Amino acid sequence: MGMSASSLQVIDQAETAAAALRGIRGKLLSALAEPESAAGLSRRLGVPRQRLNYHLRALERCGLVECVEERRKGNCNERLLRATARAFVISPDALGALGPAPDAAGDRLSASYVVAVAARTISEVSSLDARARSEDRRLATLTLDSEIRFASPESRAAFARDLTECIAELVARYHDEAAPRGRRFRLVTIGHPRPDAAGTATSPTVSPSVEKE
Repeated sequence: MGMSASSLQVIDQAETAAAALRGIRGKLLSALAEPESAAGLSRRLGVPRQRLNYHLRALERCGLVECVEERRKGNCNERLLRATARAFVISPDALGALGPAPDAAGDRLSASYVVAVAARTISEVSSLDARARSEDRRLATLTLDSEIRFASPESRAAFARDLTECIAELVARYHDEAAPRGRRFRLVTIGHPRPDAAGTATSPTVSPSVEKE
């Protein structure tokens, strides 16, 4: 067997994104969380093997599926395939000039700005992580993910003010423009209503987002 699949793979090429989304290929990637042969997939999905082989070859060419084992079965060799990751994310880079950009979003209190900043984060972090992996290094990151229930819009606004002041104080304390070996990090703080089980926002209002560099 080959190495275990990664937990997450970011797709940053338009051709690869199109390959992953076309027809039955999404189902194939899901079914290939564990190694399986084309014959086994055909039985599980009820799709002719010849049709599956066409899509599997396309996914393999794009680097979304890999062969982890070849074994002799009867008079032929059987290839066991597996998705290269447990989950996939399509980067805004796959859209090229159509991808969202924070500068174009304008209003920093808008949902569009939140989405654009999140898209930029996916693009930048995935690119940096790929470079770190190629150099056998681990990328230094920090993620804080929490929830807070505000009693009123006024308390939410007060929290936003306090958070902004706190971040500004920390940035001023630790930022060193003259450090010879210093490295810039991007800090993004985003607040938004949490969706309920039905996927709708638990609050009709939108919390402000704060961004510092």
